[in-house]
Order: sequence, then structure tokens, then C-alpha cells
Amino acid sequence: MSTIDEADLARRFGGLRRLHGLAGYERLRATRVAVVGVGGVGSWAAEALARSGVAELTLVDLDHVAESNINRQVHALDSTVGQAKVLALKDRIAQIHPGCVVHAIEEFIDEANVAEILSAQPLDAVIDCCDQVKAKAAIAAWGWAQQVKVVAVGAAGGKSQPQLVEVADLSEVTHDPLLASVRQRLRQRHEGARKGRMNLVCVFSREAVLPPQDAACDVGDGSLNCHGYGSGVVVTATFGMVSAAQVINALLKA
Repeated sequence: MSTIDEADLARRFGGLRRLHGLAGYERLRATRVAVVGVGGVGSWAAEALARSGVAELTLVDLDHVAESNINRQVHALDSTVGQAKVLALKDRIAQIHPGCVVHAIEEFIDEANVAEILSAQPLDAVIDCCDQVKAKAAIAAWGWAQQVKVVAVGAAGGKSQPQLVEVADLSEVTHDPLLASVRQRLRQRHEGARKGRMNLVCVFSREAVLPPQDAACDVGDGSLNCHGYGSGVVVTATFGMVSAAQVINALLKA
């Protein structure tokens, strides 16, 4: 791991100290966050955290960078096509924040491995950017059990209006079939609250999903992921930035 001296730290992250004060800055500089799924949303969330000076990032994803990712994923470049996404992002973060410890985990998270992966290092928060219902529910349940803050991100596919992105408890989310399915599974399998707040912060949009506008496109399995419905960086990056802000602001208030 590369290191940078105190003068360089002051130049790179001095704006954060002026924004949050010394105590907030030091708290942020000690923060450890996992980002599950580092695609169109998660890659931007991870970059935002790195540029905010966090101490450690755990990046979890088994995918490799494809040319089709270039329209919306921050680490997707001609030079990174074919690389594991977590490794491409780790290399990028090293140029932004050399002191950040990055744990790159080439795995898809699921019910069987969620505890092993998320308990491998101490965590202050998790940003869940995956698009699998069972995995999202398992991550939320793990966060409840371990008292670790989880921010769950909804479906960005088929959305085009970044100004409509919202933050709410899972119990209040509408217009998002992915999070609706997560809510149902948490209630059925993980003792999620059936009335009132569910203690899971979500980033989502109530914008109606726009189906593919190109007649040559096919949504395939009908899922709401970015690949199936199409997506643009103005929305996926906004989801990522808002989710990172939720973590940063919550930890500063802790």
C-alpha cells in the first residue's frame, strides 16, 4: 500500500476538514465501508467514499469490466475492459487515496456467504448495490444482527430523471419492484417489521420505469437491472453518490 505524507493529506482532504470540522474529519478518516456490487451504482459510491478519505473499503463483485459498462461505470475504460471490476476499482482508488486499504473480493454475495464476507473485516457500514433479492435481504438481515448500518439501493434500470431520486425507510418505498420484493422477503424470512419502520435506509426513485426504446432491444428475463432495461450515468451515479452521502452523514452524526 502506498502512503502519503501529512502535507499531501492536507492538500487532498483539507476541504473535508473545513466542511466537517476536525472531529468529523477524523471520524470520517477512520471509517470502514463495504460496497456490495461495484457496477453502475456501486463504482460511484466507492469512488465517492475514497474521495472522502475513508480508511478502508471492502469491494465485493465477481463481474469483469465489459465494453457495455463504459456508459455508466466509473472504472470502465478501454484500458480496463476484461479486468475484474473490484481490481480495476482498487487500482483507481490507489491513485485517488493511496492510504485507503482496499479489500477486493471477487465473489457474488448470497445467503450462504454473506456473514463470511461481511464479517471478514470490521465494518461501520455497508452499501448494498446488488440486484438480487435474496442477497439484498440477507445483507439487510446481517446488518440488523450485527448493528451495522446498511444502505440498500433500488433499481436504476429504466430511469432517466436523477432529480427524482429519494431516500426513505424500506417501509415507505414505492415504485420499486426490487425493493418491494426485498421487503416481502425480509418479512417472510427474516422477521422484518410488518408495521412501521423497518430500519433499512433505501435509495430509490418513484419514477416510472421506461421500457427499452430501441425495437432491437429485449429485456430478456424482465429484471430491472441496468443491463436489461437500459440505463444512463446521470441516474446510476446519482444513486451511488446519494448512498455514499447517507453513509457519510450517518457516521458523522454517530
